[in-house]
Amino acid sequence: MELSLLRPTTQSLLPSFSKPNLRLNVYKPLKLRCSVAGGPTVGSSKIGGGGGTTITTDCVIVGGGISGLCIAQALATKHPKAAPSLIVTEAKDRVGGNIITREENGFLWEEGPNSFQPSDPMLTMVVDSGLKDDLVLGDPTAPRFVLWNGKLRPVPSKLTDLPFFDLMSIGGKIRAGFGALGIRPSPPGREESVEEFVRRNLGDEVFERLIEPFCSGVYAGDPSKLSMKAAFGKVWKLEQNGGSIIGGTFKAIQERKNAPKAERDPRLPKPKGQTVGSFRKGLRMLPEAISARLGSKVKLSWKLSGITKLDSGGYNLTYETPDGVVSVQSKSVVMTVPSHVASGLLRPLSESAANALSKLYYPPVAAVSVSYPKEAIRTECLIDGELKGFGQLHPRTQGVETLGTIYSSSLFPNRAPPGRILLLNYIGGSTNTGILSKSEGELVEAVDRDLRKMLIKPNSTDPLKLGVRVWPQAIPQFLVGHFDILDTAKSSLTASGYEGLFLGGNYVAGVALGRCVEGAYETATEVNNFMSRYAYKSM
Repeated sequence: MELSLLRPTTQSLLPSFSKPNLRLNVYKPLKLRCSVAGGPTVGSSKIGGGGGTTITTDCVIVGGGISGLCIAQALATKHPKAAPSLIVTEAKDRVGGNIITREENGFLWEEGPNSFQPSDPMLTMVVDSGLKDDLVLGDPTAPRFVLWNGKLRPVPSKLTDLPFFDLMSIGGKIRAGFGALGIRPSPPGREESVEEFVRRNLGDEVFERLIEPFCSGVYAGDPSKLSMKAAFGKVWKLEQNGGSIIGGTFKAIQERKNAPKAERDPRLPKPKGQTVGSFRKGLRMLPEAISARLGSKVKLSWKLSGITKLDSGGYNLTYETPDGVVSVQSKSVVMTVPSHVASGLLRPLSESAANALSKLYYPPVAAVSVSYPKEAIRTECLIDGELKGFGQLHPRTQGVETLGTIYSSSLFPNRAPPGRILLLNYIGGSTNTGILSKSEGELVEAVDRDLRKMLIKPNSTDPLKLGVRVWPQAIPQFLVGHFDILDTAKSSLTASGYEGLFLGGNYVAGVALGRCVEGAYETATEVNNFMSRYAYKSM
C-alpha cells in the first residue's frame, strides 16, 4: 500500500501474490563453464534425460519485480566487474511485479504501490534509468488527514503545528511529550509490538489516533502483532541509542554533524521538503526503463522449476520457458520472489530455511480506484475551492472499512480529466481478510459508502469505477520475531554450504518501494563481495 500520510518518508509495496505451480525436479549437476564478459554463454546439453539449452552466467536474479530489476541495475552501475554476465528471470510475461499502472479515458491510476520517498538511493536509480525528466513530486506542504469522530482532521506537518492541531487532546499531547523525553515506563527487556512500544513511550492517544491508522496505511497490519524493531526500526533505535525518543534524536543529530559529509551526486534532483514521488506516466516507467536498459538479459515467461548445487560450487537452475526447458548454470543466485514462493523452491536444498520462510504472513488487500465529479466533494473538505492534500487514513475504531484514501488527482498532475477527481482506496489487511469473499462491485460499494461519511456528499452521483485489484497475498508482515525468522533462513542456507545464494525483496529490505531500491543496492554489494571471494578462490 501507499498511504504515505503521517510520514511521507515511508511507503509500502504491494508484493506479487501469484504463486506459480512449482515442480521441484532435481537434475544432475553439470560442469560449470567460464562465462564470457558482456553476456551469458549459451550451449546445448542433455538435461534431465532430454534435450535442452544450457546458459552459463555469473549471476541469476530470480524475479523481475522492482527488487530484482534494481539489483541488476545496481550491479551494472555500482559493481560492473562483479557480474558482467547476468540474467533476470520473470515467470510473468511482463516486468514490474506488483507495479501496475493503467491509463484510460484521461485517467492514470496505480493498482499496486502509489508513490515513493525520493531518497538519494531512489533518485540515483531514477537518474541511472534515464527518468530524471519524467520525475514528478508531490507538494510537500499538502496536508494529510486522519478520520476521528466523524471529521477529517489534519496531521501536524511541523513542530509549530503541535500545539494547535485538534486530532489529540491537551492531555494526550502532554503525555506524548513527557514520554518522548523519557518520563515513561522502562522497556520490558523483550521484543515489543508496535502497540506496546507506542503506548509505553507516547501514550494511548498517539497510538489510537496516529500510529494505528499509520500501520494500516503502510502494512495493512495489526499493530498488536507488528514488531516495532522490524517494522519501524529507525524510531526503535532512537530509544535504544539515546535512552528516549528525544534523547536518541539529539544523539543522531550530533552523530550526523560529526560524521564526515559524503559528497552528494550532483546529477540528483533536490526535492523540497518531505514529499513523495512518481513519474509522468506512473510508476510503471521505472521497471520498464530498467528492463529496456538490460535488454536481452531480462527473460520473461521463464518459470523456475528447480535449483541444485553444482559440484564446482555454482548453481544449476532449471526453467520452463516458451522455447522449452532451459538450464542456467550460475556462480551466484539472488531470490527476489515472495517468501512463500522462495520457500517452495528452496525446500530441496534446506528444509530449515524453507520452513522459516513459510512462516511469513501476507494478508489480502484490494486497491479500488474510483472517480467523482469535483462538485461531489463536501464543501468543508475543500481548500481554496479545491481538494488538496495527500489523502486520509481511517483508524479501525471509527466505523469505516476502508483503510485509507489517496487523493491521486491532487497528489500528481494529469491523473484525471478536467472536472473529475481520482481517489485510490485501500481495503482489507490483517484485520479484514473477508474482502476475498467480496465481488468487485461489493468492494466499490464499501468504499463509496465509507467516503460518503466524511469526504463525498451523501446525495452525490455514483462513482465511476476505474479499477479494482485484489491482492490475495499482499504485504509481508514484519511481525514480532521477523528478524529471527530471516536470520534462521539465511544461516540455514549458509550452514548447508549454499554460499552465493542470496535472499532479497520486500520481506528482507522493507515494504516501502524506496526501501526495496535501497535494499537492492545493499544486495548488490553482497553479491559483489561474494564474487570477489569467488574470483580469488578460482585463481
